[in-house]
Amino acid sequence: MLDINLLFKIAVTSILIIIIDKILKTSGKEELAVITNLAGIVIIMLMVITLIEKLFTAVRTMFQF
Repeated sequence: MLDINLLFKIAVTSILIIIIDKILKTSGKEELAVITNLAGIVIIMLMVITLIEKLFTAVRTMFQF
C-alpha cells in the first residue's frame, strides 16, 4: 500500500525546489536554478524508483506458486 509519508516527502521536496528556483532566478543565477531543478528531479525520481521496486516485488510474490 502507498505510504502517505512518501507523498508528503515528495510534495515538500517539490515546494522547496520551487522556492529555491524562484530565489535563484530573481538573484540572476539562472544556471544554479537549472542545476537545482535537475537535482530535485533526480531526488524525486529516486523516491519513485523505490516505489516501483516495491511494486515489482509485490507482483513477483503474487504470481509465484
